[in-house]
Amino acid sequence: MTVCHCGSCRKAQGHSCVAVVVDATLFKWTHGQKCIREFESTIGKKRAFCERCGTPLYSRRDDLPTVLRLRMGTVDTPTDATPVAHIYATDVPAWAALDDDIPRYSELEPSRM
Repeated sequence: MTVCHCGSCRKAQGHSCVAVVVDATLFKWTHGQKCIREFESTIGKKRAFCERCGTPLYSRRDDLPTVLRLRMGTVDTPTDATPVAHIYATDVPAWAALDDDIPRYSELEPSRM
């Protein structure tokens, strides 16, 4: 789980985005699939949202068809997962000061570069 501070995520979410990478082949929606809409935010990258309420749900890339970046704010099931990194931390605006000690990277974390 990472916290992304890039301008694209902030604009799409209204704030920094907390997301977890999930295997799309193992992920299953329990209901509401008919309400999911996707749009191509950049070439090859899709962002999904609920057509009824506008909630951002996930993003995915055409070149990584088995990977979803699930927006954790939409998960109702309790989890003990916590963020492991801030990515694009150099883009954090002054009003969103970071006050934790998890690693910060100017781009993606090194394991995803």
